[in-house]
Amino acid sequence: MLLGRESDVTQPTQERRLMRRFDMRLPASVRIPDLGSGEFATETQNVSARGVFFYLDRPLAEGTPIEVTMTFPPHVTLTDSVRVRFIARVVRIEKLPVSRVGIAALIEEYEFLRAAPAVSAAVSV
Repeated sequence: MLLGRESDVTQPTQERRLMRRFDMRLPASVRIPDLGSGEFATETQNVSARGVFFYLDRPLAEGTPIEVTMTFPPHVTLTDSVRVRFIARVVRIEKLPVSRVGIAALIEEYEFLRAAPAVSAAVSV
């Protein structure tokens, strides 16, 4: 019987997101400048104006700066594909029972990348 056991019921956690997230499974590459390592291929799970969530095969510490590069396809931009690089910081990790780790990152800056890598427009968020 569950009467008198209300303390065992999980209370809903308060939503901390300020911006609406959109489920977008898009290919992305992640670079971790502090580690000096190469790029890691991944796929985003969701994206908002201020954050991105994806999975990697390795854990990262909260606070780790990262660069995420991805291309928004025409059905999202309603025009041509748009390639964007996010400068972000890891704010949360979710360890899964398998070898993947969920990474939530807060976007600090972004830049739109053109076909020629030398030309870009940077925007701070």
